[in-house]
Amino acid sequence: MADLDTFRSETRSWLEANCPAEMRTPPKSAFDVAWGGRKAEWASPEQKQWLDVMAEKGFTVPTWPKDCGGAGLSKAEAKVLKQEMRALGCRPPLMSFGITMLGPVVLEYGTDEQKRKFLPPIARGDIRWCQGYSEPGAGSDLASLQCKAERDGDDYVVNGQKVWTSEAHLSDWIFCLVRTNSDASKHDGISFLLIDMDDPGVEATPIELISGASMFCQTFFDNVRVPVNHRIGAENAGWTIAKKLLQHEREMLSDPGGSGSPTGARKRGTLADDARLSLGASEGPLPDTALRERIARLELDTLCYKATLTRSADGAKAGRGVGPETSMFKLYMSELNKRKSDLRVRIRGANGLGWTGEGFARDDLAATREWLNSKAESIAGGTSEIQRNIIAKRVLGLPD
Repeated sequence: MADLDTFRSETRSWLEANCPAEMRTPPKSAFDVAWGGRKAEWASPEQKQWLDVMAEKGFTVPTWPKDCGGAGLSKAEAKVLKQEMRALGCRPPLMSFGITMLGPVVLEYGTDEQKRKFLPPIARGDIRWCQGYSEPGAGSDLASLQCKAERDGDDYVVNGQKVWTSEAHLSDWIFCLVRTNSDASKHDGISFLLIDMDDPGVEATPIELISGASMFCQTFFDNVRVPVNHRIGAENAGWTIAKKLLQHEREMLSDPGGSGSPTGARKRGTLADDARLSLGASEGPLPDTALRERIARLELDTLCYKATLTRSADGAKAGRGVGPETSMFKLYMSELNKRKSDLRVRIRGANGLGWTGEGFARDDLAATREWLNSKAESIAGGTSEIQRNIIAKRVLGLPD
């Protein structure tokens, strides 16, 4: 315990000395969140400075080994670092699918050469990654994917299409599921490849959503050559890796303070603040008792969720690891965010229908778009229906 107290004191002093003042305020927009990569545009010099000092210290991936770009911290020390960053108001230095999803599976399944090649650039924010899983005919039934990789000497030649590829047009590399054996059962003929998005045979096209955003893309592969040594794990054994990565993705999406919803990182007033403004009630209890009850129920559900998440995290710290219960957290967080977005719009009344033009405040317009975007949360990372099936079978052990 004394060693942990010493680490806490030293970490607090280091953060106070190295975190720029601008990085101690909540992000004002998605642009204030650093994703790194070759195409990165920095909101300010301080944003890049904060990433660089944290990466040099190994604090972007504190529990990773030092030779992989991390700090080699224990889980207890990493928790202290997170607590001290929160106490000082430090922004996360880097949001990255490489950190939250790809990195853990490379650490578990990658060769030493792959770890040395791919992990340090992830830790430094040099490479931005996207996820190549879903296809037009393979969404919830992901194992039906048809994007094909054929062996040609020391390379695979990849042809096919992915869809709903988040931020593919801004990414440098993609971790991708491909079919390498069409004769095997659909789960047994899949491999896990790492593909450079700068290859001339790769094309990413944004898909405009009903909310007006273009976060998702279609991604096409036309005779893309990928070195065999960019395959993680054995050929045709990618489904096991794919499932493990999905557990890490659902863990990310279930973290209310993590990188699962970077576009929602802008500091917002509470639901009660919105209700007071809408009802003209600056002081005292809200006059609408039914609305008071709905807000209170949501806040209590959020507190219970965070407490359960913390308990599970403590279990993982004790060595239990990441398991199928991540589906439970992902499902609950998705549905909770949908409920919050719906209530935030309803509180605004007619202003909650605003899309553009005069007469609508900035937060009114943001609430409308966030409500639309929240509908995708029950699809991204695995649909709510799929999560319920996983919970029934693998968490509760119910029969088919």
